[in-house]
Amino acid sequence: MTTAGDTEPHGIEVHLDRLLAERRMTLTELADQVGVTNVNLSVLKNGRARAIRFSTLTRLCEVLECQPGDLLSHRPK
Repeated sequence: MTTAGDTEPHGIEVHLDRLLAERRMTLTELADQVGVTNVNLSVLKNGRARAIRFSTLTRLCEVLECQPGDLLSHRPK
């Protein structure tokens, strides 16, 4: 049974930890350069985000010099 407060599980994995490590960048540095809060970026990094704006995804890709597929992947259920 699902209640209004529940969220449907998803199969999207976020690879922000790997990209940050490869670029020797902190989450705070990335948040400043992208223009989002540290808290919102942390939610994304920890896989708890349920959505991402295309404008944020665009800035992440620009700053990290990557493609969306480098940042996100689909894990079949």
